[in-house]
Amino acid sequence: MPVPAPPVPAPPVPALTDRPLAVVGVPGNRRLTLFAEAARDAGFAAPVPLPWCDLADPAAGPLTLPEGALVRVDAPGEDITTARFLRGGDRDPDLHRAEGTADQHRGFVRALGRLSEAVAATPGALLLQAPDDLADLCDKRRCHARLAAAGVPVAPALAGPVTGYPSLRAGMAGSGWRRVFVKPAHGSSASGVVALATGSGGRIKAVTSAHLVRGVGPSEDPVALYNSLRLRTYTSEAEVAAVVDALAPDGLHVERWVPKASFDGRVIDLRVLVVAGLATHVVVRSSRSPMTNLHLGNARGDLAALRESVGPQAWERAMATAEAAAAVFPGTLHTGVDLLVSPGWREFTVCEVNAFGDLLPGVLHEGRSTHAEQLHALTTGRFPVTPPPVTAPVPALSQEHP
Repeated sequence: MPVPAPPVPAPPVPALTDRPLAVVGVPGNRRLTLFAEAARDAGFAAPVPLPWCDLADPAAGPLTLPEGALVRVDAPGEDITTARFLRGGDRDPDLHRAEGTADQHRGFVRALGRLSEAVAATPGALLLQAPDDLADLCDKRRCHARLAAAGVPVAPALAGPVTGYPSLRAGMAGSGWRRVFVKPAHGSSASGVVALATGSGGRIKAVTSAHLVRGVGPSEDPVALYNSLRLRTYTSEAEVAAVVDALAPDGLHVERWVPKASFDGRVIDLRVLVVAGLATHVVVRSSRSPMTNLHLGNARGDLAALRESVGPQAWERAMATAEAAAAVFPGTLHTGVDLLVSPGWREFTVCEVNAFGDLLPGVLHEGRSTHAEQLHALTTGRFPVTPPPVTAPVPALSQEHP
């Protein structure tokens, strides 16, 4: 009998660390520095920088990527040139202002489209965050809708558009809500967020990071909102209306105020980084105000003491909720989930899912930083997840059951 020929060995698969990394970011920003350090420690070559200002510039030439590049998108950051290109103006914007986020988001989506075209035209290139995911993660209304449609617990939100203070109060009255969070649809870092409480007799109280400044001359805006690291409290309905009306043109997302658990005398919530489907790094954000963002002067709580206090079952449920939220964005390597916990740890509510929520210096998981964890997920095959082969045609949904 003839002896069968030996099988031809498959060509060796190059190590993932042999593929170049490319990062869209702001040169000199510490986000890029931290990621480059993690890449070096993981055995990758130095990431190829793709400056946001080049991607955002409508007059820039074609974007060129290395073959086989693993392309990561980081935050546009506080870069005035990038902001001008994204917003489409002919002069530099004031980055201290809370307004202008709708124009910036439109430019952000356009820039992501340009990046997608470059990746599609580059052999072997792979985006580590799906552009549609990034666009929705940076739009609180669309993000909330995706989470709710997937059955992830979120705070109830006003369904109709909020075009100003009168429509806000009408929506609150129609829903029977006296306490809400008013959020700019495309804001970040608590910019312009208003924690609004109303009471009988016309009482009103708004706590916000927005500093209301009225114009002083005919060339000035009648009202301007400036981001402040010191929270402001407004108790005059006229001032609250002015704040809401100034934010409304950029689009607003309004949620019912959900009570938060407390620990060690402060209200808390959790920032949970989910990488390739697994909750990894967690920060306890604690505050004496309604807003827990750490850059507003709030403190990190004691994670170990909190976990011991609530017990393993409640903690596992909390992490499972964060992972369920991240799973709504399966084409994206990492997300930062802000998780609200009810008093008594009986209920969990996803407050935000952040596209760029991984800047957590000094927080480790199994000895790895947030950036090292993302690279670990790549080199161990946790991401991207290959979908199972389709063995039969998927039936189309009928028009009667969309």
